[in-house]
Amino acid sequence: MPFRLFSHGFRSCPNPSFLFTAFPTVFSSNLVHHELVANYSHLFRVRGSLPDLEPYLLLAHIDVVPATESDGWEAPPFSAQEIDGFIYGRGTFDDKGSLMGMLQALEYLLMKGYAPRRGFYIGLGHDEEVHGHQGALNIVRMLEQRGVRLLFVLDEGLAILDGILDGLEGPAALIGISEKGQATVKLSVSTVPSHSSIPPRETSIGILAAAVKRLEENPMPRLFGMGPEKTYKLLATRSLFIMSNLWLFSPLIGRILERRPDSNAFVRTTTAVTMFNAGVKVNVIPPYAEAFVNLRIHSAQSLQEVLDLVRTTVADERVKMELSDGFDPLPVSSSDEKAFGFQVIKKTLLDMFPGVTVAPGICIGNTDSRHFRNLTNDIYRFSALWFKPGDPQRFHGINERISKKNYEDIVQFFFSLIQNFDIQRLPDSHSSAHEL
Repeated sequence: MPFRLFSHGFRSCPNPSFLFTAFPTVFSSNLVHHELVANYSHLFRVRGSLPDLEPYLLLAHIDVVPATESDGWEAPPFSAQEIDGFIYGRGTFDDKGSLMGMLQALEYLLMKGYAPRRGFYIGLGHDEEVHGHQGALNIVRMLEQRGVRLLFVLDEGLAILDGILDGLEGPAALIGISEKGQATVKLSVSTVPSHSSIPPRETSIGILAAAVKRLEENPMPRLFGMGPEKTYKLLATRSLFIMSNLWLFSPLIGRILERRPDSNAFVRTTTAVTMFNAGVKVNVIPPYAEAFVNLRIHSAQSLQEVLDLVRTTVADERVKMELSDGFDPLPVSSSDEKAFGFQVIKKTLLDMFPGVTVAPGICIGNTDSRHFRNLTNDIYRFSALWFKPGDPQRFHGINERISKKNYEDIVQFFFSLIQNFDIQRLPDSHSSAHEL
């Protein structure tokens, strides 16, 4: 496995010259058409031999969130240094693992002389971490202008969770069939400026801090039982007894899940105060203070319902509330036995990892895939990453890393997946023989 190529991909955003060097067969094949989008993003169209088969799209993003070695990394965050079988680097989880894996898989397939029956696209956005308005949206516009309709989209999102979900025995691969909505709310307070030697009873900072404190002390309602609980029903055979009887134990399970930040996110709309700005001088009572609150909206709520709850909780007319950005939770994609994309992804995973339970889930973050909802009815959010205890904290955190073995798994996953998508239709559910 050429880890050298993968490691180099973490040093910076892969530019065309790097991609040409790393994947020469992809760029020289007459089956592949490549376009540079908005200067930094990429769109690959892989031609299929049966043009009547509706194409699909594999999606990843090039950009990463910032990281500095002074944060406490064991290795420089853009060095791709290998330590004890792990490659350390910003983007190993999010999202260079999938990006390099799908291109490496396509490179291998083309080198073997593989020619797909079902055509497909690979999209690589360059600004997903700042909403994808230049990369993903321009890719969407290009496809719309050409009248392209996609069978489904597969993007990053959920992963293989091993020891992450309380009460679940064994690993579970959760395929995101929806993702939470999001809202960024600006809270601000304006008062008359004064000298610190004669302070008022309440300052702009104090009024705003009290409002923020109320938001933190009064979380959004627990909604377990009203959202993605299908996941837990399908995992019931591998879970505790109470997981098998959600009709009775939903309130209890909800209280258990909310104890940990990583599982609490599945239970409710989360509230995070991310920015607080006030003050210009140590002896001046600031006339203005502002805070930004980021909310990830549960599937059972709407953007407007969440905004109403924020306003009710703040309960102070002196605090001005403005919506900076927001959108409702995404539609739920199909995951039943007739759902082509979901079932082929599931089949590929079970072939690779027979002991893994596969189930639909809700992606708690947001991805570039949401921009494609007018091009397809089904969007799936999954990466063949193994998440063990402690790994979720590495996501956008310190010491983000991937094992060499897991990277091999990702390449193999896409290698098999692309071939498995070549079937024309799913076999009948009662059939003993599977075309896959």
